[in-house]
Amino acid sequence: MIEKDIKAAASQFEEMLREQYERNERMKRAAEESVSLADKDTIVIGMTPGDGIGPVIMDETRQVLEMLLADKLASGAVGLKTIDGFTLERRLETGETVPSDVMEEMKTCDVLLKGPTTTPNAAMGGRNLESANVFLRKSFDLYANVRPVKVEAEGIDWTFFRENTEGEYALGSRGVRVGDSFSMDFKVTTAEGTKRIARKAFDYARDNGKKRVSIVTKANIMKKTDGDFQSICLDIAKDYPEIETDCWFVDIMAANLVNKDIRSGFEVFVLPNLYGDIITDEAAQIQGGVGTAGSANIGTEYAIFEAIHGSAPRMVEEGIADRANPASLMTAAVMLLRHIGCMDEAARLEKAVLAADEALGARMTGLADGASCREFADKVREAL
Repeated sequence: MIEKDIKAAASQFEEMLREQYERNERMKRAAEESVSLADKDTIVIGMTPGDGIGPVIMDETRQVLEMLLADKLASGAVGLKTIDGFTLERRLETGETVPSDVMEEMKTCDVLLKGPTTTPNAAMGGRNLESANVFLRKSFDLYANVRPVKVEAEGIDWTFFRENTEGEYALGSRGVRVGDSFSMDFKVTTAEGTKRIARKAFDYARDNGKKRVSIVTKANIMKKTDGDFQSICLDIAKDYPEIETDCWFVDIMAANLVNKDIRSGFEVFVLPNLYGDIITDEAAQIQGGVGTAGSANIGTEYAIFEAIHGSAPRMVEEGIADRANPASLMTAAVMLLRHIGCMDEAARLEKAVLAADEALGARMTGLADGASCREFADKVREAL
């Protein structure tokens, strides 16, 4: 019996190997130049609220964007499009990670501002669906997850470039179980996938006057996948001689981020998928919590901007969804505005969010006696 199970697992593994080889070849052939939005008559920003606290924070963020972009909306240079139906209930009803009609609406937009989404599982009485975030990243090939973290009082100004389509997450739902003896999951690092995230990080450093890029892996243990990631990043670094490049293991970097003696010296980070997920949540906590942090998911033809936190079902169940902190989604909106070339508006919104956080940050607890989402948004509007 065990021989049969091993052969079945080996066959499944061979299929995955061939898929990843073909994927690497496709990336090699693909044009790496981003599609320019500069020539578009109207840049369409899709806005989908998501689940849980998503509709609450999206509503306030939309009102802020309407105020900030009033002139561009009036002239038709920018359009805002609400995309409904991307809810937990609808996904369970259709059995689709992203309902097909919602996906078609997303494709009509140039960029997407996305609220948090709950990942359904079998315990919810429906299909054990894939994460919507993972699905969208793969569908639009959004290979770069970019997360900025700032704490001006401590000299912290970090930007993380997390590879978004590979690592443990690429094949996370396709591991094998051999009888009742053991299970194996798989991790993938492609040459082309690593080259493009590395170049994205180094280009950002060069374009923004940054002097240091830190490569974070566990290459001492994961010698093939992380070893390749590190060596490829170091090879790309040769094209940027003016930038200092250093390598760190992920466990030591986790410690470095809480070491006040050295952490302000870091600037730009490039990491594989799983480590990037964990380290950026730690960094967000240093900034003030995941409720304060936004992120960008960028590909060559599309980009999605979102808060890094989840849908907070606890707050909904307790009837305090209106206490949610919208700073994370508004920070994501800052990144979106920069991506579409609205630099002045992005700078204004960034300053306004910081002003609101200084005024209310300690009261944005997510508890019944804390400040409300509306109060925070009002402070942003006052600053604007």
